[in-house]
This record gives sequence, structure tokens and C-alpha cells, in this order.
Amino acid sequence: MRPTEGLTYGGRYQLVSRIAVGGMGEVWKAYDDVIGRDVAIKILKDEYMGDPGFLERFRAEARHAALVNHEGIASVYDYGEEKGSAYLVMELVPGEPLSNLLEQQRVLPVDEVLDIVAQTAHALAAAHKVGLVHRDVKPGNLLITPDHRVKITDFGIARLADQVPLTATGQVMGTVQYLSPEQASGHPASPATDIYSLGIVAYECLAGRRPFTGESQVAIAMAQINETPPPLPSTVPPAVDRLVMSCIAKNPADRPQSATHLARAAEALRRGDIAAAARDVPQIAPAGQIPDAAETPTALIGTQPDATQPATAIIGTQNGQPLLSSTSTGTPAKEAGKSAASKKKKRSRWTWPLVSLILLLVLVAGGSIWALMSSGGNASQSPSPSPSFEEETAEPSPTATTHSPTPTRTQTATPTPTQKTVTISSGEYVGQDYQAVRSQLNAEGLSVNPATQATTDSSLDGKVISHDSGTFQPGQSVQVTYYEYTTPTPTPTKTTTPPATSPHA
Repeated sequence: MRPTEGLTYGGRYQLVSRIAVGGMGEVWKAYDDVIGRDVAIKILKDEYMGDPGFLERFRAEARHAALVNHEGIASVYDYGEEKGSAYLVMELVPGEPLSNLLEQQRVLPVDEVLDIVAQTAHALAAAHKVGLVHRDVKPGNLLITPDHRVKITDFGIARLADQVPLTATGQVMGTVQYLSPEQASGHPASPATDIYSLGIVAYECLAGRRPFTGESQVAIAMAQINETPPPLPSTVPPAVDRLVMSCIAKNPADRPQSATHLARAAEALRRGDIAAAARDVPQIAPAGQIPDAAETPTALIGTQPDATQPATAIIGTQNGQPLLSSTSTGTPAKEAGKSAASKKKKRSRWTWPLVSLILLLVLVAGGSIWALMSSGGNASQSPSPSPSFEEETAEPSPTATTHSPTPTRTQTATPTPTQKTVTISSGEYVGQDYQAVRSQLNAEGLSVNPATQATTDSSLDGKVISHDSGTFQPGQSVQVTYYEYTTPTPTPTKTTTPPATSPHA
């Protein structure tokens, strides 16, 4: 049945006006006659109703989406099927999609982009926590409210999008321009998939264009797999550039460890604190080095890897000073002071060893002379009053044998063997089979602390979601979280949210 104005679904949702039309169906503004509020209702196209498997997955996703309670995600109120249609009732969010803002402005300010990334990543982290991967993060699904808050929509539909081939009915399900390489390759999606798509969104907001284009949807998908994204404009601060590029890395293990880490890094960059940002996303630091946490943000923000180049501030303010301008690497006086201090430090490192050596030689010489004089008066046979270094060591003098001519040689510390450690990179085992990962860690001498997360997607059963990272000693425990398949529980044909429990009642 084709949706039309005035038509009522579920005996309570009266269609008011159409908001948008997509590949999966239509979104309408509707009025809930029971509770008395405006809602958004998404009605699936009739052609998707004939596949029982498709419909069951949609029901399961609707239930999962309803479990996510976060201010950055549009709430799901109800789901139903009638008259040959399935529909999802959601929160009606005031504002407009990010795609509309990009059409109007093309390029957004860096601070605004970081704010959008941070808010979206926090919301995605809440979904990932309950095992839900959005799979279709794009500007059209990010609503911006009048008070600049981000609301993610289309949970419950996005998971189904990559179940349909790219060429089905000439449409691309999952929006190929934001499709991750693993999705385009036919591999299971993971939380890293959403991070990739959000990185593409950030790239588009900063550059005014998407990184990958092509003459067809398949060509774009292949570009996502094989091509390197063009550089961002030079106006984008280096640290922000590195954050975005880490999100759209081809290998999921090279992306930020989680959406939470990404959110915290974006917030730190808004404050101008690269050190804090690099602790969550190490790829942000220049030359792959995490800055010292003791350094001040203004000394780190946007500095180029070449120390001879001026430092470029990122955004925001620090102690009342603007951070979006170039600053010199230091005054001549300061640089001279640093140079002098460095030279002084180098000289002082050898001062005491040289003094000790001179004193030692004096003692050895004196001891040798005393030994010769006390041996019978054969001082005339002594080669010289001041014997050479070789003569001192050869003379059987008690005093000489109690000292080493060069302390730095005889007192060199013997290296002690260190215990073998195991280093686990962030996201190294994400997406792999849990049993294989467990066997590998056990072989390295580590124990595994397993944790599971329920999923109704059998293709994800046993796949690693996240794990501890860092350097571990043999015998230490590593927590590994993986998906565990659970059979979906049959639900009634229609579920409604009682008015008494609605957060908007």
C-alpha cells in the first residue's frame, strides 16, 4: 500500500507530510493520536516484504535499536506490520541533515567538524556497547539540531543495507561513497566499519568533496578498497589531518581503537591538546611518536614534523590566546639559552670521570715510588720519577694493583638478561576468530580473560570485537571480547511502547 497523506498506520500514526524518500522506503512526519505527539515513521518499500529472512532481520534490528538509550541517537518508539507494509516509528528530530549543511556551505570550520565527529563517535560507542553496528553512517543520517546537537538516525535499517548486492535493482544499499573496504570486500562489518564511514564524513566536511569517486557504484567501491585518498587541504591543521586519515585507514587495525577513543581525541584537539589526543589515537602524533604528557598544549598543537618549520596552532584558545595561527618555534634568546644549557650538560658528563682518572694516576705514581724506595734503595733503576701508564700496571706494587687505571672500563655494568615480553597492538586481533586468537596468546605465554557480547548475526559468531593492548609479561592476562551468537527470540507481529513508559509522555 502506497503511503499517502492522512493514512493511518497501527490505528494511531496518521501521516502528515513526507520528509524524505530513500532506497529502502519513505520517511513521513506523523501524529501519534494515542500519546499526542509528532513522530517520524519510516515505511519500507513493498518489494522488501516478500523475503521472510529480510523481514526477520529487520524485526531483530528494530528491537536492538530500541535498546540503545543515548541522547545522540534518535529514539525508536514502535514497530509494526500491516497492509503489506512494515514500519518503524522514531523520534522526530528538529533540524536538518548534515547533507543539507554541506550543500549550503560545502566546507565546514575545523572546530565544527571536530564537534560533529566527537558527538557522533560518542553515540556510536553506545550502540557498539550493545553489539549494534550502524553500517550506514553518512551525512544524510546525521541530523543537526538548532542547538548544534547531533542525532544519528536509521538504526535498525542500516544493518540490512549490506545484505543486498551492490547491483540489486540498480541501487546501492549502504551508500557506497561511505562504504568501508571490508564491507566492499564482502567481509563482516565491525565497530571499525562505523569509524571508517565517520572518517569519510569528516573528510568531506573539511575538503568539500568525498575522497573516492567513480563512474559507477562498483567503481567507487573498488576505489574504497584499492586507492589512497587525496591529501586534505593545507588549511587543515596537521593533527586533524592525521586523525581523519587514521579513521579511513584500509586496515581496520590501523584505525582508532574504538569510537570512544576517537571521540576523546576529537575533543582534545578542540581544546588544542595534541598530547591528550595522541594518547587515545597514537597516529595523531608527528612521526608516530606520542608527545610527552608533561608538555603544554600550545607547544604541541599542529607542529610540523620538521622542527625548523614554525608551529601552527589548531583551533580554540589557550590562556586567552588564539590557537589558529602560526607561531615561531622560539625566540633567539630562548634558543641560545637552550643551546648553552645543552653544551654545559655535555661538558659536565665527562668532568668527574676525568678528575677521578687524574687522581687515580697520582695515587698510582706515588704508590710506585714508595714501593721502590722501600725495596732496598734501588731507586736509581727507576726509569723516571713519573712512570708511564704501562710501567705502573706492570710494577708489582700493592698500591697499583688495588686501583683500575680506567674506571669506565673495569666498572662497566654487565647486561642482565631481560624477560621476554609480548606486545599487542591496538585492534591487532579485531575481526579474527576467538579460538585462534586464544591459542596464539597462550603460545606466547599469556592467559586469556574472555568476555562475550550477544549477537543475532551468525556471521559474527566467535569474531573478536576488542582486546587489551600494550606490553605484557608472560603469565599476565589479556581480556578478549568476542561475539556470541544467540538465536533471535520470536516476537509478536506488532510491538508498541506503552504510553506510561514513553520518555516523551
